[in-house]
Amino acid sequence: MRSTRPSRSTTTRGWPASRSSSAYGVHSAMPMRTALRLCPQAICVRPRMQRYQEVSRIVFGVFREISPLVEGLSLDEAFLDVTASQELLGSAVDIARRIKRRICELTGLTASVGVAPNKLVAKIASDLIKPDGLTHVTPERVREVLDPLSVRRLPGLGRKTGARVEAAGIETLGELRSAPDALLWPLFGRYSAWVRERASGIDDRPVLPDVEEKSLSAEDTFEEDIGDSRTLHVQLARLADVAAARLRTRSLTAGCIGVKIRRADFTTFTRQRAVTPPTCEARAIAGVAAELLSRWLGGNPGVKLRLLGVVLTELTPASQLGLFEETRRSAKLDAALDEARARFGSGALRPGSTIG
Repeated sequence: MRSTRPSRSTTTRGWPASRSSSAYGVHSAMPMRTALRLCPQAICVRPRMQRYQEVSRIVFGVFREISPLVEGLSLDEAFLDVTASQELLGSAVDIARRIKRRICELTGLTASVGVAPNKLVAKIASDLIKPDGLTHVTPERVREVLDPLSVRRLPGLGRKTGARVEAAGIETLGELRSAPDALLWPLFGRYSAWVRERASGIDDRPVLPDVEEKSLSAEDTFEEDIGDSRTLHVQLARLADVAAARLRTRSLTAGCIGVKIRRADFTTFTRQRAVTPPTCEARAIAGVAAELLSRWLGGNPGVKLRLLGVVLTELTPASQLGLFEETRRSAKLDAALDEARARFGSGALRPGSTIG
């Protein structure tokens, strides 16, 4: 089962776009200047992150009333495994209705829920009817539901790859599932079999409940593959800022900083470096991440990237270690940024390195 609030998606690259603005070509992570040029009548609403977090805690409290197996995806999305809950609470569909009702009672918000045999199909199902939807896909109906859907419904398939797949004559998930290897290989390479499984609705990933955090990360799948080094470094600095802020809200520091890099052909690489002392400072994290990315790009000239991420591991409780003068100034700056974001939203202030 996957539950999601329908009215907003989250992104680390910019403010989300409403569904009505998408008719004008506006999408999430688009620069505001470009969005206003495409849709001059757009109304820009400043986000209220502190309020979103308050409501998110209420919504996730509803989820945990149902099952301890809750895997959070973002402030407003989660996977739930309700297998063991059905004996007490009824069928999975009954539970879905209960979740929707409780969220509405406590927050006044509607929710769209997908009920399905695995995470992939539940994610797709939850997006089929919005707002206030409930879509139930039984195991025997997986192909019936998925086959007519656009290939762009497949999670992880970027806009550019989706266009390339459609240009090859594959428009639906059913066509993708049944396409010959000779057609898939030029598009996906050694990931062809994996893509075919996903198009078939096959997904054996378990729901992983939130446990003691071993790592924190911030990553973005780009709307279009990016090959420009400067643009990639701007995106990386923004992700480092987001990841560092998440550390500080949890009073944690990271002893290892890494970057996650995914090429257009879905090949994924990670590079990491230990740091002493552990840090939660955005500037320090961004600096190490930038060095790791620069080194990788130097060995892979001309490569375009689909996804970029900052991964923080070796997490420990924050302490007063390393408080030299420069470190204190950086910590004060981060604290000021955190306070401003709490009051005015995540887009209120950003380090200059995150602005392209």
